[in-house]
Amino acid sequence: MDENQTEVVREFVLAGFSQTPSIEAGLFVLFLLFYVSTWVGNVLIMVTVASDNYLNSSPMYFLLGNLSFLDLCYSTVTTPKLLADFLDNEKLIPYDLCIVQLFFLHFVGAAEMFLLTVMAYDRYVAICHPLHYTTIMSRGLCCVLVAASWMGGFVHSTVQTILAICLPFCGPNQVDNFFCDVPPVIKLACADTFVIELLMVSNSGLISTSSFVVLVSSYTTILVKIRSKEGRLKALSTCGSHLMVVTLFFGPCIFIYARPFSTFSVDKMVSVLYNVITPMLNPLIYTLRNKEVKSAMRKLWDKSGLTWKKQET
Repeated sequence: MDENQTEVVREFVLAGFSQTPSIEAGLFVLFLLFYVSTWVGNVLIMVTVASDNYLNSSPMYFLLGNLSFLDLCYSTVTTPKLLADFLDNEKLIPYDLCIVQLFFLHFVGAAEMFLLTVMAYDRYVAICHPLHYTTIMSRGLCCVLVAASWMGGFVHSTVQTILAICLPFCGPNQVDNFFCDVPPVIKLACADTFVIELLMVSNSGLISTSSFVVLVSSYTTILVKIRSKEGRLKALSTCGSHLMVVTLFFGPCIFIYARPFSTFSVDKMVSVLYNVITPMLNPLIYTLRNKEVKSAMRKLWDKSGLTWKKQET
């Protein structure tokens, strides 16, 4: 057998979005603004929840703070490398770093899916069993559910990563995306990946689809159980932000992972939606429709302003 055919791939080339420097410069500025906005919005939510006694003691806002942390992690797995590649014509990523990126992408992504399911359960208890809400959704249970979300993400990602590591890579090395993910990476393997694809689709596809079905079912149950028109309008107002987040996050994930690993021209744009845009929009979606969070932010702003004035004097 020819020596070149058995050579092990040591690094991959990320396809990126464009090879035109002027276009990539514009995309760099745009995605940098997205990333900075993601950090500012999510850090602001975490600081607001941690600094306000009411929000910090509420199960819903405790979970929201954890969601913001996951959004930061999720965006950081891919966006910094993307920004660096806009300034680099080669867009290389070592094999080991590619596997690490793949691991953390699925680790944090699956943990966020599970956490969104937990948040749906929290809304179900709050609306359908308001008298027992604080008893059921205790801080201890919330911590257990958050830990279970992280553990579920870890187990899911470990399975995905082991399946990818077991494949030999000795031929083409161009990943048809701007980050290392399961579908474009295993396409480059020098082996029959049919069984591996089935296992990965049944893993990622099942998690994203089943979580989405559970979420939609829980919100539907909430609306069915509330009989009054005013109650349903209030429930829609409360759950509307959750439904928006669920649609923005799970829709692209189901499109990417719950189908055979074939490439479509829209895959990169769909990947941008759930990797870059959704983590940036989550803080806006939750705060713009939430009077308690906006009030706590104003208090935090006033408090920081007073502290700054005292330091000046």
